[in-house]
Amino acid sequence: MKTDANRPWRKSHLWTTLLVTATFALGVAPAQATTGGASTAAASEAQTGNGLAFSPMHWAGATWYGPGLYGRHTACGRLLTPHTLGVAHRSLPCGTTVKFVYRGRSVVTQVIDRGPYSHGNSWDLTLAAAEDLGFDEAGADQVGYAVSLGDARKPSGAGDSAH
Repeated sequence: MKTDANRPWRKSHLWTTLLVTATFALGVAPAQATTGGASTAAASEAQTGNGLAFSPMHWAGATWYGPGLYGRHTACGRLLTPHTLGVAHRSLPCGTTVKFVYRGRSVVTQVIDRGPYSHGNSWDLTLAAAEDLGFDEAGADQVGYAVSLGDARKPSGAGDSAH
């Protein structure tokens, strides 16, 4: 049986999991844990930020991409540069807003591309998004994510049309 010494990511992942669990138990959102801001939303309820409502936080594998692809257009029509903030996902519609949390840092960005194409990962962050989250050079790890449910300031049913 392998030991933790053969899996160096295990210790940091364990501490991240413990931090997130403890912050939710105390009623503090992960992105606010390092800043000390209190959250009134329970872990199972939608989180809000910047006027948007988000789904509950989930965890999945993520990588980052960019170098070698700069100057090309993404699947959603954006020009990819070193400063492009965005994320690739296989099925979410272009423009979907997603909040990511990693090691006490967070970033809110939009789906701008399709991917990832590496096995076992659900997200492919642009280099700018990965840097904002503090991703290390290895480029693959577990991140917390919450998909936007829409504008929290919009009253329910307003602007909806029957299909």
